[in-house]
Amino acid sequence: MKLSDFDFDLPDDLIATRPARPRTAAKLLVAGPDHIQDMTVADLPKVLRPGDRLVLNDTKVIPARLNGVRHRNGDAGATKAKMDVTLLEPQADGTWTALVKPIKKVRDGETIVFSDDLSAQVTARADGQAVLRFNLTGDDFDAALQTVGAMPLPPYIAAKRPADDADKSDYQTWWAKHQGAVAAPTASLHFDGPLLAKLEAMGVTFSFVTLHVGAGTFLPVKVDDISQHKMHSEWGHVSQAAADEVNATRAAGGRVIPVGTTALRLVESAATDEGLGPWEGPTDIFITPGFTFRIADGLMTNFHLPKSTLMMLVSAMMGQGRIREIYDHAINARYRFFSYGDASILLPKGV
Repeated sequence: MKLSDFDFDLPDDLIATRPARPRTAAKLLVAGPDHIQDMTVADLPKVLRPGDRLVLNDTKVIPARLNGVRHRNGDAGATKAKMDVTLLEPQADGTWTALVKPIKKVRDGETIVFSDDLSAQVTARADGQAVLRFNLTGDDFDAALQTVGAMPLPPYIAAKRPADDADKSDYQTWWAKHQGAVAAPTASLHFDGPLLAKLEAMGVTFSFVTLHVGAGTFLPVKVDDISQHKMHSEWGHVSQAAADEVNATRAAGGRVIPVGTTALRLVESAATDEGLGPWEGPTDIFITPGFTFRIADGLMTNFHLPKSTLMMLVSAMMGQGRIREIYDHAINARYRFFSYGDASILLPKGV
């Protein structure tokens, strides 16, 4: 398959830069193999059935965008340079990998100061990234980050406006728990407490898994033959309890529907011949047309970038021809796209 197989024309004004308010007011495109219906997320109880189980990613996005200053004393005297830092991933030794711009203006051993409380020493650099060791750890680090950091908005939003205080709640799920993501599981942003309560009251159940979404989720595919693409790796965890819940739903004939491509990628990574198994570790699963889904009966997800790995994933779920019909409908009906956009629920076995 070629990268061009997953391309389409998207009007720029359909890229959402703010979420719907309230969250559940977002549009919801409900799609089966031969059925499309326009609804809102608040109508989700009309789509789901008692006995269905939603799989939810409980990762928590950290305010990973930092602005700091590098100070240096050299032959030219005291100099300084503004530095733009995006945290990527914590390491076992307590350091963080980070994108640092302009990386040419900082050297190993130098310190970047972000506030009176927070600073980091550059311990290594390679391939446009740096390794940073912060002066704070644990709760002190988390508190300082909340004070000075900004949410790491996706490039297609950041190009249109800077992050602000509203994003600290808008770009976080209702049930966010385990810190470590630098991007949100965005399909989950449509849920709030009242909707969850309605679904629970009608007999829909929930299982929580953790996949820390990395900045690699925004990396473009650079090869024309998609089989040559190397997927980024992300850390995930499926507990024994969550696996048992999912397997019980499947045994009872209920549908298992991940909310978001991150939750789907994780449960399919943890799939076994017997069902869903416990899992902890990195996954670089790359789901393309022809993939056999062993756990997911459907998917709730937002609308994705042309030529992205996520377009390949939803094409695997619904079929390439069908997903083109769904996206043509979404564009014509002026659904809002990407992280703060509207939602779809894809049900390949029927609504």
